[in-house]
Amino acid sequence: MSKKNKEKKDQPVTEETASEVEEIKEALPEEETAEKEAPKEEAPKESELEKAQKAQAAEHDQYLRILAEYDNFRKRSRKEKEALYLDVKAETVAKFLPVFDDLERALAGETADEAYKKGVELTMAGLRKVMTGLGVEEFGEVGEAFDPNAHNAVMHIENEDLGENVIAQVFQKGFRIGDKIIRHAVVQVAN
Repeated sequence: MSKKNKEKKDQPVTEETASEVEEIKEALPEEETAEKEAPKEEAPKESELEKAQKAQAAEHDQYLRILAEYDNFRKRSRKEKEALYLDVKAETVAKFLPVFDDLERALAGETADEAYKKGVELTMAGLRKVMTGLGVEEFGEVGEAFDPNAHNAVMHIENEDLGENVIAQVFQKGFRIGDKIIRHAVVQVAN
């Protein structure tokens, strides 16, 4: 104990000391009450903090959802544009296929004019070059295996020299861009 406390302990209780004790007693419950109330005040602060954190988490979650939706929209739009471009390209190429067929028939026909034949050959080579540049592939050659998804069989013959389900004759070539068939090949199938 300190010297002052010892001196006060040894002193008799007077009105002054009694009033001091009362003040101390009155002060103590207030301090205890203040201490008890302080955590109660902090508790709402924590709940407000928790509410703010929950609101922020909800906003962040909503932001991520909107971002994901936008990313999906962007990807879907790109796929739709690519599909539309492929469809338009296929339709355009399909419009030129009768010209291709006419040039093939012109090349197959006999002519005495060499300049005419050379002109048709150059025109056909130019058309094939343009179609190759667009990614168009020809299919349907004699000797290929018959594929009902790509070939349209209009005739069937029995031929021991050819295998089973083999193309024996091509009446009209088929064309495709990638996996998309522009025109099925019209063929004759053996066996």
